[in-house]
Formats: sequence, C-alpha cells, structure tokens
Amino acid sequence: MLFDTVFAPFVKERPICVMARGVLERLLDADRLDALFARTAAHQYTRELLFSSVAQLMSEVVLGVQPSVHAAYQAHKEDLGVSTTALYNKLDRVETTVAAALVRDSARLAEPVIQALHASHPRWVPGYTVKVLDGNHLAATEHRLKALRGTAAAPLPGQALVVLDQQRMLITDVLPMEDGHAQERRLIDQVLSRVREGELWIEDRNFCTRSLLFGMARRGAAFLVRQHAQLPGELLGTPTRTGVVRSGTVYEQAMIVRDPASGETLRVRRLTLVLKAPTRDGATELHILSNIPAEEARANKLVVVYGKRWTIETAFFDLTTTLSCEINTLGVSQSRAVCFLPRVGRVQRRVRH
Repeated sequence: MLFDTVFAPFVKERPICVMARGVLERLLDADRLDALFARTAAHQYTRELLFSSVAQLMSEVVLGVQPSVHAAYQAHKEDLGVSTTALYNKLDRVETTVAAALVRDSARLAEPVIQALHASHPRWVPGYTVKVLDGNHLAATEHRLKALRGTAAAPLPGQALVVLDQQRMLITDVLPMEDGHAQERRLIDQVLSRVREGELWIEDRNFCTRSLLFGMARRGAAFLVRQHAQLPGELLGTPTRTGVVRSGTVYEQAMIVRDPASGETLRVRRLTLVLKAPTRDGATELHILSNIPAEEARANKLVVVYGKRWTIETAFFDLTTTLSCEINTLGVSQSRAVCFLPRVGRVQRRVRH
C-alpha cells in the first residue's frame, strides 16, 4: 500500500511527530470547525467564506508560517475566492464564544488521547480534580493608529480567564473578554457555571470574593485561594504552627466568612506562610484560604500545592514565546479573538511529548 511505502519510515523514525500531526489534524478538521461554528455563532453566519478557512489563515499567522493576515490571504487568494474586505469583515465579527467553544471542544477530543498514552499527571491533592484558574491580558503594544502614536500607552486589546486541568495539563476552558480594562471578577458567574462537585479550584487573590467562595462550596467543590485584603473574616482561636516548607514557616487558624446578603457563614482554614524572603511587592506573609478538610490535606501540603499555581503561568509563557500571539492589527480588538483558536494545539502538543 502507498501508506506503507511512503509513511512507514516516518512512523518508524518519528512516531511522535506523526502522532502529533494526526491529533492536530483531527482537532482542526475543517468539517468539524464549520459544524462547531454553525451551532455556536449567535450573530455571524456563513455566506462564501467558511470559518475553517479563517482558522486556517490565522493558524498560519500565529504559527509563524505567514508574517501577517494579508500575506496569508495572498497565499490562498484563489482558493478563498473572496476579497480582502470580506476577509477582514469576517475576522472583525468572529464572536468570542466561538473561540471559547473551539478550545473546549479541542480539549474534549484530546482527553482520550492523553488517557490512551497514560500521560496523565498524579493529582496534586488525592481525591480532587484540580483546576487552576488565572487571567491573562493580551499585550498592549499597538500604536499603528494615528491617535495612538502620541502616547506611551496602548489600548489593552482583550483578556481571558483560562482554566488549566492539572492532571492532563490541558487548557480546557477560555473565557475571553473584549474589554481588556474590565475587572476579571465580572466573569465569576461564568466560572461558577463550570464548577463541578469533587473539584479543587486554585486561584489568586483577584478571585477571592464571597460570591466565588460560597458558590463553589454550594456546588460541592473545594477552593484554595490567596486571601484578598477586602475579604474580612472572623478568626477563631490562635494560629498553630504546622511546620516548615521551602518558602517559609506555615501556620493554620480557623476563620468564619459571612455573606451579608444571604446571612450564610462559611468556615474555612486560613493558612499563613511566613516567608523567608519578601515578595516583589514587599509582603512578608501570605494568607491562603481553603475549605478542604484537615484530614484530607495537611496545611503544609496545601501551601505547597498553592505554589504550583504558577504552572499555568508557564503555559502562558510557552504560548507567548512559541506563537505569534499578538498579530499585526490596526488596534481593533475583535479581530484578535481568533488568536485563541490555535493556542490549545500548542499546549496539547507539549503534553504529548
């Protein structure tokens, strides 16, 4: 067979490369992308230019095959059969919900592959499905519009909340927001809609709000979050020294958080890490809140696990340095939404190695 004579040497000598290509072709299959667009897009529709064609062009730009969207268009102009105006109109109107749906769908398809390869990581906390939540702003470097050239600042083109599945090291959810200057807490309701019983969510202090803590507890989920100064609580008893970790000494103390709106109370564990060296902002202590029972995870263990939250920052760094995440636009934020499309491929490809 042709496959045996042509592809057998590649399968034998470079099996990982062949497998990675096969997985990516499955994730970015044109028919699947167009079907996803048809069931997800609320306002946009397909007339002449397919969504899969847009994804193809943007993938070439983000992966560095083409230097710009216009160059990618020129390379495929005859196949596309549309004008540059039609292309940019399509890009400008791609809904963020479509990009988010593509990430979720790609993660869903990649999960069986990871399981088949036995590539899952041990759970950071036994008995819990660990999710890491963090925000990421797209870089604000565009000054190509005349109105932007006289200022040192540039408009933030957008931001996103990203959910990382720790066991599979997959970005399973992206919650994009076109307003790069908006507060991340505006997306808390969307985050809670994705929380499931038996999960442990790790977040930084920007997400330390009553609505998120109580919302997760009501859903049977656990949280591990750095305490925000604006979240007061009633401390019970005195701090108990539980031991020493690499970064410093750990203390534990019970705390009651009250929700004035509903009258509910939530008893949490307040873990204090007295640092050996201050942080960049001068903090000498970190306070971490959790509702995980003490018999399921000791204080020292949870403090160490919280430190692993930077795993998602590593994923952001990997994406930023490997891909051209910021394309050459004219300061238009919506056209950047499609930049999310190929990002999941890079994370999944790294996991497979």
